[in-house]
Amino acid sequence: MAATMKDIARYTGLGLATISSYFNGGNVREKNRVKIEAAIRELHYEVNEVARNLKTNATKTIGVVIPELNNIFCAEIITGMEDILRNHGYATIICDCRTDKKLEKEAVEFLMRKRVDGIINMPVDTAGEHLKEFQKTGRPIVLIDRMIQGLSCDCVLVDNEKAAEDAVELLLKNGHRNIGIIGGPRDVFTARERLSGYAKAHERYGVAVQESLIFHGDYTIQGGVRALTELVRRNPHMTAVFVTNYEMTMGTVIGINELGIRIPDQLSVIGFDNLQFARACSPKLTIVSQPTEGIAREAAGIMLSRLENTHSEAEDTTEKQGISEKLRTEILIGKSIRDRTDENTGDL
Repeated sequence: MAATMKDIARYTGLGLATISSYFNGGNVREKNRVKIEAAIRELHYEVNEVARNLKTNATKTIGVVIPELNNIFCAEIITGMEDILRNHGYATIICDCRTDKKLEKEAVEFLMRKRVDGIINMPVDTAGEHLKEFQKTGRPIVLIDRMIQGLSCDCVLVDNEKAAEDAVELLLKNGHRNIGIIGGPRDVFTARERLSGYAKAHERYGVAVQESLIFHGDYTIQGGVRALTELVRRNPHMTAVFVTNYEMTMGTVIGINELGIRIPDQLSVIGFDNLQFARACSPKLTIVSQPTEGIAREAAGIMLSRLENTHSEAEDTTEKQGISEKLRTEILIGKSIRDRTDENTGDL
């Protein structure tokens, strides 16, 4: 017969209230904790998670909905969040919606049926329709990487505008005036922010933005190949290109190799993320590096603070509008930028 909490109470000489407090994460004196854990081992006590969840109306699970599981940016963030949440007793259910709004909505509905305690989402649906039913439950939602206008919830972002502005400014400082950008889809928040940073850097240097140098990609490797090929076709005068995500950076390098273009002699390149890929390229790529560990830490921390009520009184004023964290990127310098400051022309 399985041991019960009463058996542990008899074994330790402690009251049921103390035993219950231990199992529910309450404050228990160290000497009592040692006694209880010794009794658990001796009596082979097993926690009935189903019964406890029914009693507390909590499942100790967090749903995570992301666009692409094979995206290294998503994967690194998930790994970091899982480690933190697991250390606090929470399991995660990961849903890959394949950048499909319908699948994203179905994923959230699935997580609602599983009664998850909260959802962390890198949203595909920019209107946020997929989250509105879950929001009615009062359980926390944390968005990562992308904001949804009109949806009041917590959000962890990268300063995408500044990231792009810094990257393009580096090219402008090196004498480039015909700089292509391979951006993301027009309706994606991060893509719009990065395009804005591209434009701001040009404005600061008094350089007109040329529409022919802007390509809206699809965040895939093959999309990067198509984008680079089209930009070169339309712009024989292009001397540099800034690529705004990792997969398209890979595609851009493939496209450059297939066209026989030399980096940086004929075309300078700044990519996005994945230091290992940047190091594998010859020459080594200069890249914008996003703080995936920081994003994971902030997202998991905000979720835990909502679930465990550990946020401060100062944060109570942000309860309705949500907490918003914006993290900085850094540029990791490689050898893929040519200095053209002393040149008058720069055609491919």
